[in-house]
Amino acid sequence: MPSIKKQKKKKPSPSKRPSYQRYAKPPLSYIALISMAIDASPDKRCTLNDINKYLVDNFDFFRGNYTGWKNSVRHNLSLNDCFIKVLKDPNRPWGKDNYWTINEQSGFTSAAVESYKRRRKRLR
Repeated sequence: MPSIKKQKKKKPSPSKRPSYQRYAKPPLSYIALISMAIDASPDKRCTLNDINKYLVDNFDFFRGNYTGWKNSVRHNLSLNDCFIKVLKDPNRPWGKDNYWTINEQSGFTSAAVESYKRRRKRLR
């Protein structure tokens, strides 16, 4: 029986990290930023693309090559009960072009945006 040699896993080189300039994050949480985008729309509902466009148009942090923030927006929309997905087409619930709106029953009000400032990271 032939012996199988274990190959060492290569560690990623620190020099392979993407290099780009990132602006400072706004002092608001993603919940507050998303609610600002929804409130700015005429019918108080936005698609994910509308929310992303609002953030890019209004905050330097969301411009440039860094796109990791888009995952944070999606995460906050789907996991926070202050946002509701409104189906554009009830026959296509899996569609990606649905609307998002603020859940009035969640107790969240966009007037309370100031209280939704970003929390500081704790020192360990």
